[in-house]
Amino acid sequence: MPRYFLEVSYKGTNYSGFQVQENANSIQAEVQKAFSIYFREQIEMTGSSRTDTGVHALQNFFHFDFPLKIPDQALYNINSILPRDIVALKLHPVHPRAHCRFDAGSREYKYYVYRDKDPFLNDRAFYYPYPLDMEKLQAAAEIITGFTDFSSFSKRNSQVKNFLCTIYQSNWSLENNCLAYQVQANRFLRGMVRGLVGTMLQVGRGKISLAQFESIIQNRDAGQADFSVPGHGLFLARVNYANEIFNPS
Repeated sequence: MPRYFLEVSYKGTNYSGFQVQENANSIQAEVQKAFSIYFREQIEMTGSSRTDTGVHALQNFFHFDFPLKIPDQALYNINSILPRDIVALKLHPVHPRAHCRFDAGSREYKYYVYRDKDPFLNDRAFYYPYPLDMEKLQAAAEIITGFTDFSSFSKRNSQVKNFLCTIYQSNWSLENNCLAYQVQANRFLRGMVRGLVGTMLQVGRGKISLAQFESIIQNRDAGQADFSVPGHGLFLARVNYANEIFNPS
């Protein structure tokens, strides 16, 4: 049966995360509902990357199987059904065995922090009105690339077999009046990016030293990391696949 990757973008403010849940609305529930209304049959989808409550995505993916060729105008009609804070960007025909989660080569996240009060950023970035040392923030970001075990930055109730991640990119920059932390890895643990950002901000404020930050990673104890930064500053920026995924022939 033909398989499709659906590329989506969304603002997560009004949702209790990405994945379908019994007692709360989610991105996946809204997308499946819109597709089921349009095609007049139940469409079950598999998601690429779960995002938590309030977290946004510039790019995320689902895959699903459908027996017929989907017409070009389908996305226009489906977007008219979807809520205004979710958009279906593109449908990609893929190989029947392609999997949007397991075939992803890497994922990229961005976390935005702003220090001057701005009403237009309050649900898309973290207001943190404290002096920060950019050189220390960047040094902490570079330290991260030297490690693979991120037990210290995974929430305790995570059900993963290991805490190993390969970090390809980790840096801070200035972007549109915000400090932006960008990180790319082959995989991420639950709460990992927020834990990294919260703990690095403690370095930037001078609350902990770079040596202490490195020790937190080495100690593999999540009780030492700072997970307090809110979800609304976090964006899933990109999910990366090999080019052949989108060339099923």
